[in-house]
Amino acid sequence: MSNKFACSIKRIRFDENYQPADNTRLTTNFANLARGGSRQENLRRTLAMINNRFNSLASCDNPKGDRYSLEIDIISAELDVEGKGQTFPFIEMLKSTITDHKTNERIEGMIGNSFSSYVRDYDFSVVLPSLGCKTDEKPENFGDLHGKLYQHLIHSAAFKAEFKKQPVICLSVSTTKTYYRTAHVHPVLGVEYKNDEYSRTDDYFKKMGLTVRYFKPEHGNAPLAFYFAGDLLRDYTDFELISAISTMESFQKIYRPEIYNTNSPAGLVYQPSLNYQDFSLTQIVYDRVERGQLAVKQGKWTEENFIKPYKDILDAWAANFKVANADQAQAA
Repeated sequence: MSNKFACSIKRIRFDENYQPADNTRLTTNFANLARGGSRQENLRRTLAMINNRFNSLASCDNPKGDRYSLEIDIISAELDVEGKGQTFPFIEMLKSTITDHKTNERIEGMIGNSFSSYVRDYDFSVVLPSLGCKTDEKPENFGDLHGKLYQHLIHSAAFKAEFKKQPVICLSVSTTKTYYRTAHVHPVLGVEYKNDEYSRTDDYFKKMGLTVRYFKPEHGNAPLAFYFAGDLLRDYTDFELISAISTMESFQKIYRPEIYNTNSPAGLVYQPSLNYQDFSLTQIVYDRVERGQLAVKQGKWTEENFIKPYKDILDAWAANFKVANADQAQAA
């Protein structure tokens, strides 16, 4: 049986000793922190932020706020397009495991959290600018290939052997949309917000089979966008949800302090803006301009090393791809 488009999974621990692998996208929030002279201090402070936020949300029987800590693994999925053993690193996510220091129990955290993809860099940093697309404009088939590649991965035998649930991806809300507070308050996720229309990113993730809901957790400053398949509120444990919030809200405070580390929280009607001035910086070094430049470089690298050389194969595969047969496609 052919092993074309076979998926494989690699793990690397995200801790204060983490160093990005050669094929890791340098625009990922975890890789970007692990560079330069402040590398180890960045990582140590980020992990402390994540653990503190987790304990603040998991406060039951946790009087000192130090009962739990998170171990975070970077999950790198690679794709062998031709079945010849040459793989392309196409998607990275995070998987957390919670340690209960009172019982010494290890508890499953969320798979997903951060989401990084070379093909997404290509779509947003090469395709859209080449077409002169304005804010939220996109070609009709924008994200089709990426969406199918993602669904191929999560239905693959390689992914199912490692993870029992589908990922939940947690991102920043869009600065091009307005969000409205609802009366719904979830005990873990917090206050739910709705927006007036899907953003381009929301549409992009919809092609991955994911829908979105927006929640502002307790003591959070702004809603987070949760992308999921199935039922976000029923399919995941409280600890899984808390692990996603604590991990991704901490990253967003570093990367988008104008939204997530403000001195006043989102109100009934909320318009996120990177021009907001009343915010606090974390003590973690981060270069947002460089990150944007790297996205363009990595998008072009993807075009030269994945999109162009495999174009005919990718086109034929995508034309015949159906989610229903994704399991069989990976049976090799």
